[in-house]
Amino acid sequence: MTKLKFFLSLLLFSILFSCSPTNVIENLPDSSETAPPVSGFFKQRVLLEDYTGTWCGNCTRVAYAIDQMYEQSDKVVSIAIHNGNDPYHFPGYQPLKDLIMPNADLELPQSRLNRTTVWTSPEPSNLAQAKALTGNNAGLGLALSSTVANGTINLDVNMKFAQNYSGLKLVVYVLENHLIHSQANYTSYFGNINPVPNYEHNHVLRQNITDLLGDPITEATTLGLTVTKSYSIPMPTSVSNPDNVSFVAILVNTNNVALNARAADKNEVQTFEQNP
Repeated sequence: MTKLKFFLSLLLFSILFSCSPTNVIENLPDSSETAPPVSGFFKQRVLLEDYTGTWCGNCTRVAYAIDQMYEQSDKVVSIAIHNGNDPYHFPGYQPLKDLIMPNADLELPQSRLNRTTVWTSPEPSNLAQAKALTGNNAGLGLALSSTVANGTINLDVNMKFAQNYSGLKLVVYVLENHLIHSQANYTSYFGNINPVPNYEHNHVLRQNITDLLGDPITEATTLGLTVTKSYSIPMPTSVSNPDNVSFVAILVNTNNVALNARAADKNEVQTFEQNP
């Protein structure tokens, strides 16, 4: 009888422990674009990665779509990855190319949503596809804090979790904005001019601080915890004007899908975009 009571007690303990909210998160909120915000969860941003070039006349189609997204949503993070005979060519692009087109040449333009989803062409007609990946109830959030002075970048990337995760990776990039260079244009966008003179190139990838596909997060990434990664690097030599640098941090899963992303200007101190 004593043994029976012991085993029943052990069984009851196991059931209670397994149902603990710190181990299993049940009834996750609706993560769709229009779902109302739920307390404790985070703003969900869509990551737009634009594989482009100043020489690529059809790339203006994607650039126009990205401009439209910024005009219509505050939940957008974009990165321009220049390739080819281009003053902003990113020389280390191969791992990114292998991620999106492992068995083919990188023909431009190419655009991806949250790293791996093809943004359906023509992109300006498919803004809804990108907007559908935004929302109010992400299970994790990001907040960046930086100082840029005397040729050095000091950057803290803070991550907070509203549910349990495993196998996460963190991607951190240095971008540059307000780069002026003519842009080939074979489309009717941007005044149907070819080339577009004095075109402003923004969100241009200049250097990766982490691995291009992300560094594994070895700390616990569970409900309620906050993890901070701190970086100190010299200003990249590829940057034309240090006053125009910005940063992007992305959290991706084991399949390299972006779960959330956030951009920050230099010397900006951010708080988490967490629902009250």
